[in-house]
Amino acid sequence: MSAPNPLRAFAKKANTYPDWLRQKMLTWMFRYKVKLTGTVSIDILETDLRSVTFRQKNYKKVQNHIGSVHAAGMALLAESSTGFVVGVNLPGDKLPLIKEMNLKYVKRAQGDMHAVAHLTDEQISLMQTQDKGEVSVAVKVTDAQGIEPVICEMIWAWVPKQKKA
Repeated sequence: MSAPNPLRAFAKKANTYPDWLRQKMLTWMFRYKVKLTGTVSIDILETDLRSVTFRQKNYKKVQNHIGSVHAAGMALLAESSTGFVVGVNLPGDKLPLIKEMNLKYVKRAQGDMHAVAHLTDEQISLMQTQDKGEVSVAVKVTDAQGIEPVICEMIWAWVPKQKKA
């Protein structure tokens, strides 16, 4: 039997509320746990616990010298969305760790950015049954025009949590 996952329990409960409240609850919780996402104001728009949609508005504080979302902001968006979907699918006694990020910036971004990350049934099963492992999490990052300015590959690993002394 796998250990209960408080992040998953919170997300499941949040999904029972109206859209406007669900978004606020999930976003608040994630920004509280991952402080940098609060600094740049990343939002969680929706999740079914197998996939998630994150948004980075094109605020001045996250812009580069040409007025679009900074490359580091796009990387954070991809890493955060994949981390969330991994985090809600791991048992509570496992620790998710980003192992590898491969990013290819192929076009200029315009406007707000969205990232949609998802896991397959096989990946979720692997995460639930193996003590340690890794998965390549699919994520698509798009701009306001629906163009994919960055091609991302995110490899996430998990290990057992250490007992606190």
